Amino acid sequence: QVQLVESGGGLVQPGGSLRLACAASRSFSFNSMGWYRQAPGKERELVAAIISGGRTNYADSVKGRFTISRDNAKNTLYLQMNSLKPEDTAVYYCTCSFSITLKPADYWGQGTQVTVSS
Repeated sequence: QVQLVESGGGLVQPGGSLRLACAASRSFSFNSMGWYRQAPGKERELVAAIISGGRTNYADSVKGRFTISRDNAKNTLYLQMNSLKPEDTAVYYCTCSFSITLKPADYWGQGTQVTVSS
């Protein structure tokens, strides 16, 4: 059973930073991992993904501000978010897939709320 647990969300002022983490419950070798987000009244969208070998994929809206990374030894995925904007407010979901894809979506975490507001 694959379980993904996100942490690190919260309230931050515009221009601030947060780092999200996603811990996998078991030592699976996921070929692809990623982060999606869903804002109120909007469709869920891919934020960033990373595949084996280190290739990454980012939404245009976060390029240059967000960085995705993974620590295979700790089975943990990270999303470093800098220069946060109010429009980044959303529930952020961790995802993974055993296949190689820049849009991993086979398994989902329960989500963590990120609110950017002054």
